[in-house]
Amino acid sequence: MAEKVEVDITIPNHTRYLSLIGRIGEDLVHSLGHYNGDREELAYHLNLVLTEAITNAICHANESDPNKQIQIQISTSDENLIIKVFDEGDGFDFANFKTTDMQDTDECGRGIHIINRLMDNVSYHRINKRNVLEMTKKLH
Repeated sequence: MAEKVEVDITIPNHTRYLSLIGRIGEDLVHSLGHYNGDREELAYHLNLVLTEAITNAICHANESDPNKQIQIQISTSDENLIIKVFDEGDGFDFANFKTTDMQDTDECGRGIHIINRLMDNVSYHRINKRNVLEMTKKLH
């Protein structure tokens, strides 16, 4: 039987919640009964991509507007771990950042580069007047 976990959290548009969400991600990895890989490495990577994605959503997409929110959904199945980070911003040209080499970037774009390197699949699109950065990590 498939082991499934779903977490759905909405936070105010403030960076003080980064460590909380990162710890939730780490704890989720440690609770996966079916994962046979390096849990410490996966937990670290998950914390890092969550921190980068949420920081980008807060500071760039939502422009640090305290009236906006960030929604984070994390779900697991036997095969995948999926993270979705929703923001209320105008969006950006994800394809341009996805193809940019890390050596060609300054601080701008570093987080997207890290996310692309650590996750197996990354997409960015608009759903119901919000943007979603969707990141998938294969568990097998």
